[in-house]
Amino acid sequence: MRMIIRDVRIWDGTGAEPFAGEVLVDGNRIVSVAPRPARLPDAGARVIEGGGATLMPGLVEGHAHLTFCGMPRSTDLGEIPPEEHTLATMHNARVLLDAGFTSAFSAASAKLRLDVVIRNEIEAGRIPGPRLRAASPEITVTGGLGDENRLHATRSSFGLIADGPDEIARTVRLCAREGVDTIKINVSGDGPIRAAKSDMTVMREAEARMACEVAHDFGCRVAAHARASSSVLRSLACGVDVVYHCELADARALDALEAARDHVFVGPAIAPIHNALHDPGPQGVPEDPARIADLERCLASAQRAYGEMRRRGIRVVIGGDYGFVTTPQGTNARDIALFVKLFGYSPSEALQCATRIGGELMELDVGLVKPGFLADLIIVDGDPLEDVRILADTSRLRLIMQDGRIHKDTLAARQA
Repeated sequence: MRMIIRDVRIWDGTGAEPFAGEVLVDGNRIVSVAPRPARLPDAGARVIEGGGATLMPGLVEGHAHLTFCGMPRSTDLGEIPPEEHTLATMHNARVLLDAGFTSAFSAASAKLRLDVVIRNEIEAGRIPGPRLRAASPEITVTGGLGDENRLHATRSSFGLIADGPDEIARTVRLCAREGVDTIKINVSGDGPIRAAKSDMTVMREAEARMACEVAHDFGCRVAAHARASSSVLRSLACGVDVVYHCELADARALDALEAARDHVFVGPAIAPIHNALHDPGPQGVPEDPARIADLERCLASAQRAYGEMRRRGIRVVIGGDYGFVTTPQGTNARDIALFVKLFGYSPSEALQCATRIGGELMELDVGLVKPGFLADLIIVDGDPLEDVRILADTSRLRLIMQDGRIHKDTLAARQA
């Protein structure tokens, strides 16, 4: 079907100033972008009148966890039966698309094949959801993030435990065989209370290197959980493609990220830290003073590190760890405002992190309003460059188009 979207203010994702114009979509691709006063011929096309609203690329979640279901504890994910977990993930996929996210790069699936199954169903057109790069569960080492076992009790969470290069190689091959696009490895620890804490690098170099070598052999990319500066350096040295968190990155780690900026992406996953302190929801601010102090240190470190990454031109994506109690699925667009508030990004720069740079991470023709690109578009009531917070209000999303198909439309339309 041919569609013309008229009377819109176009922000194309490049960082250029928005302009009044119209867009022609044919099938699943953008065919033409015409600044006013040009008029595209509308013979045989459905015409959508934008009413002066802002047309922009669909949003890209760069650190998705569609299998996370608002749980307070990581072990809750292991206790959900796979049937219920599949349905909950399918629901989360729709919620994310309803929020204007037409693409998502998964940073881990709570169970092997959950992401894969949902990705396949979305691609087949049987369920609504963002274009999805499916991930493995988080491959970790004994005592690392994701290992919730104790000597007296076996407890599942979101991790696959593998120790030594041979076990790592077998686990990566298993995940690749089951159809994932991305392998996730937990190189550092997390938080102040686990055996492996945030400032610890617990996956050995030989293990991380093996994960990357085997994953790349199978055509998969590798994403790393790396909070500690040494874990960032280890991840980069071993060939990781995406590095998440990085709050504790020192000058050496920042130099290494800058040197790798043409082929590596970074994502802060800042919302869980910020929200736990400033917008905790029904569970309230943590009572443990050690936990509060750790969150405050982590937030301050993230502000320093990502302010520096912005200055150095390192490619940073929005999103991360939505699906916890403090970060409900579908509220992901709040990250854009956090980039402005905490890291010093301009609205245009933060929006590019949510569109163009996310599209580069996806390795798809998404994230720009440009001829030849996939027709993943949203129309927003208002100007996100004036106030990026409006993107977090789903009632302001007047139209959501994915692959040339309209998912949501509250605009008046007519057939020419």
